[in-house]
Amino acid sequence: MTSKNLLSSVFLFFLAGLCEIGGGYLVWLWIRDDFSWILGAIGGFILFLYGVVPTFQKANFHRIYAAYGGVFVVMSILWGWLIDGTPPDRYDVIGTIVAVIGVLIIYYYPRKGEKVWKS
Repeated sequence: MTSKNLLSSVFLFFLAGLCEIGGGYLVWLWIRDDFSWILGAIGGFILFLYGVVPTFQKANFHRIYAAYGGVFVVMSILWGWLIDGTPPDRYDVIGTIVAVIGVLIIYYYPRKGEKVWKS
């Protein structure tokens, strides 16, 4: 695994997270906070992009989406803190650490006889 592959992978996880959380947040604002339906439509399109971004990862579908679940946990906690102003409590932090450990094991741990990323 090269540092370029690692950085590319982390960037794609981050971009997918922004698409899913950002798009979902716009839909949330539309439905829950009575913002314009246009905001909801933009959110829907951004959610569509979330479905596209992970296809650029160089691994198997199941590992990408399983690991992304942990990335989503981290980014959701950060979004709540930075955008909504709700700081994480100790259980949020503990759960986030557990999720990150899961991501590292599922996605980045090399398996015998198998490349971590397909070329």
